[in-house]
Amino acid sequence: MTTLIERYVQEVVRRVPADQRDDIAAELKGTIADTVDARQSTVSSDAAEREVLTEMGDPARLAARYTDRPSVLIGPGLYPAYTRLLAMLLTVVLPVVVVVGAAVEVLDGGDAGAAIGGAVTTIITVGGQMVAWLTLVFAAVERWAPGTKLGTWTPDQLPPMRAPDDKRSDAVAHIAWHTLLIGLLVWQSTAGSVSTDSGERIALLDPALWNGWMWPILVGLGGLVVVGVLRLAARRWTTGLVAAAVVAELVFAAPLAWILYQQQFFNPVFVADVTVHDDFYTLATIGVVAVAAYEIVARLRTLRP
Repeated sequence: MTTLIERYVQEVVRRVPADQRDDIAAELKGTIADTVDARQSTVSSDAAEREVLTEMGDPARLAARYTDRPSVLIGPGLYPAYTRLLAMLLTVVLPVVVVVGAAVEVLDGGDAGAAIGGAVTTIITVGGQMVAWLTLVFAAVERWAPGTKLGTWTPDQLPPMRAPDDKRSDAVAHIAWHTLLIGLLVWQSTAGSVSTDSGERIALLDPALWNGWMWPILVGLGGLVVVGVLRLAARRWTTGLVAAAVVAELVFAAPLAWILYQQQFFNPVFVADVTVHDDFYTLATIGVVAVAAYEIVARLRTLRP
């Protein structure tokens, strides 16, 4: 079984329910191998593989046939192009629009609350418009030009093979990162991380945070570390682990975003020597909210079949 065929099969089976993947993969590999063998008398093995995969078509469309997914609004000829374009709009174009809008709000003299409110409004309104108009256009094409296909799929569009340990490496990186953050928070408070003009070493963050907000932040980070370790042990995301990860992310990110928004992040002694502009707090708050939202969505996506 060549890499090209393995990539094709992988792209098909990752779109079907987990309990059907092994059977579908075995059936698909057998069908492809038999068809390729039948053609090798007239063309080379590589050419036969490409011809067979090209005739089988887009893996997303083939997976839809295996799972009998209804596609009444947008037919199978347009559905793969629709989902890819929608994903690009929501994950590439929309974030750029949100960041630009928040930056313009800040440059116009708006405060952090106005920037965050504007970002949320942009996500809801612009994101909703993107979904609605794109769906309307594709549905119209499906109704008035049935059988239309946008582009011809070829094996060259297959993504590279995913290394088996990619997700495991990501989990290890998340555990290491969250553990490092816990260590840094404790270290900067106990050992002092910056020096004042008098030579005294002080904590970079406001010591008053240890009387309140620092504890949920540490609990959230600790929860993320524990979830990461359990995910490594289980070798997959379960519903319980995803729920725990979402809660831990919120427990960590919500108080962090709040203290940044309230400009209570840095030690007052440090701020007295160094000017911290309001723009920093605004952009940092937006950044924390955006990263937390991304992590939560990424965790929820792992529950999809």
